[in-house]
Amino acid sequence: MALIPLDIPPGIHRNGTDFQSSNRWRDASLIRWQDGSLRPVGGWTTRKASAFAAPPRAMISWTDNGNDEKLASGTYNKLYHVNAGSTVFDITPTSFTAGDINAAVNTGYGGSFYGSTAYNSPPAYSGVYAEATTWALDTWGQYLVACSSADGKIYEWQLNTSTVAQVVANAPTSNVSIVVTEERFVFALGAGGNPRKVQWCDKEANTVWTASATNEAGDMELQTTGQIMCGIRMRGSTLILTDTDAHVAQYSGAPFVYGFERVGTACGIASRKALVAVDDGAFWMGKNGFFSYDGSSAKPLPCEALDYVFDDINRAQISKVYAVHNSQHGEIWWFYPSADGLENNRYISLDYKEGHWNVGVLDRTAAVDQGTFDRPIWADASGNLYNQETGYDHGSVQPFAESGSISLGNGDNIMRVTNLISDERTLGEVEVTFKSRFYPNDTETTHGAFSLSNPTDVRFSGRQIRLKIQGVGNTNWRSGVMRMEATPGGKR
Repeated sequence: MALIPLDIPPGIHRNGTDFQSSNRWRDASLIRWQDGSLRPVGGWTTRKASAFAAPPRAMISWTDNGNDEKLASGTYNKLYHVNAGSTVFDITPTSFTAGDINAAVNTGYGGSFYGSTAYNSPPAYSGVYAEATTWALDTWGQYLVACSSADGKIYEWQLNTSTVAQVVANAPTSNVSIVVTEERFVFALGAGGNPRKVQWCDKEANTVWTASATNEAGDMELQTTGQIMCGIRMRGSTLILTDTDAHVAQYSGAPFVYGFERVGTACGIASRKALVAVDDGAFWMGKNGFFSYDGSSAKPLPCEALDYVFDDINRAQISKVYAVHNSQHGEIWWFYPSADGLENNRYISLDYKEGHWNVGVLDRTAAVDQGTFDRPIWADASGNLYNQETGYDHGSVQPFAESGSISLGNGDNIMRVTNLISDERTLGEVEVTFKSRFYPNDTETTHGAFSLSNPTDVRFSGRQIRLKIQGVGNTNWRSGVMRMEATPGGKR
């Protein structure tokens, strides 16, 4: 009787055919691999039910000069502040123009960026959707600065909950995004309606935007065939992404102030919120793949679940894709709408420290990492706020991982499996299901689910199996390398 170890490498492999996922994990939700073991992600508790009246499309947290914790979020038609006690304040500017809750076909004027069609000719329908409205949120010292992709004005909120955000005087309008640099300049992206223009204020003076010999205000039009989507502050530079390429702005001081360099081509970003910066660089989702920037150049990021995501994503609503850093676990999560979903209902995550990918089902439209608050705060399409990575209650679902086909023996002889020797931290916290078949295209037979003991009587036969491990109850379970007791059973 042989002991067959079920030693499956961490990470999801979901590219190509089913056979290409042999001896790998193929499907999962709400789990992660860490230190060699399979375990659930942290659960969540409700921080504030119905905090917002529409799906939030951006979120930022920060601490003011009085050490008070702040959270801000924007929907297609509102800007909100949430204090540490979870009281919600509507700080929507009086001059704000609401955008679109969903992406929609736009073939009229404004349906594409300047110069893409002949003058006085609205663009014809080409399968391109006008994007869902998002916000760019950043901090200017202890104050909030904000810009809606639909409204285009730059606002500042100076922490007074009795006063709404105000337009920044003299700032350009018709912008698509903003970012505050390490050197304390505000970058207006797509400034003044020019989809390639970056304009910045004077240093430490966000109301001075006209360049002169006595200040460091300025502007630059990027040499790109695309339109600017977003920017992010990094260590020593500012990364600016278009829908086709990547550029880096570096401060050089007067008289030129900023120099711009293209650092990647054919690496455009999928949405304005699909970008995350970490100590190791930046990561983003493109329209058909993932990319990273390591401080030198933008590069394609190999992904073993690429087909799974991009064969399923709702491309009409791709502008809702939202990325968040989960620094406690060295992960980046991208939430996206599946083909049958209008809002984000799935995710793909990258463990950038251990180098593997994960997938799952979860409804989240905006999020912030821990730091200001002791837990990540994520939000769903119903406007609820959650303390994430808290306990192990995952609502109505249980975390699981399911493998691709595993060949028994040499793949020729039938193997008769009689026992499973589990490798759990605590017996009884997971259950195991097997699916067996005798030929690659044969109908699978399901065995289990089995509640585990040592050993566990399972009794089935086949040439190939698939393994599913699923949590039982709201526990912090661990699963390592399980082993099966099996004997050859001849040919069939």
